[in-house]
Amino acid sequence: MAPATHVLTLPGPMLRRGFWLYVWRVETPTGELLYVGRTGDNSSPHANAPYTRMGQHLGKVTTQNALRKHLDKRSIALDACTFHLVSHGPLYDEVAKADGATREALMAAHVPLRDIVGAMEKALADDLVAAGYAVLNTVNCKWPLAPALWAPVRAAFAEHFPKISLKAVA
Repeated sequence: MAPATHVLTLPGPMLRRGFWLYVWRVETPTGELLYVGRTGDNSSPHANAPYTRMGQHLGKVTTQNALRKHLDKRSIALDACTFHLVSHGPLYDEVAKADGATREALMAAHVPLRDIVGAMEKALADDLVAAGYAVLNTVNCKWPLAPALWAPVRAAFAEHFPKISLKAVA
């Protein structure tokens, strides 16, 4: 492959840590594929920025590169793709690390926010699939969805994924 110049434009707010929802839109040689995700860890009181997750998804650390794994399973080379990251947030700020706060106290503040955003992540993935988009991943979540909180987030994603019907909210 010959050297080439490429440009990536990164909006500064995508560097902000917190609870975000995002969709990777991947243009592959065989068509468009989507990957739905969120920031806000299950196992720690941290909530990264979408920019951070962007690099992790395409990296080689096996516990962080879910998008890469999905593409590898389909024998799709990363360098044959064009990647677009649509992120919305932060829906909530990352839990502040107060002096002397225990991990347990931080997790107690983190978990309710994680659960709200996790339920939205599932709803987003389900809505995209129902609308006919090819979504690489399945989001498993049993946390209850708050329809009033979900509606404006869904509308924001519908601007980028217009096949989502705005009439039938989960």
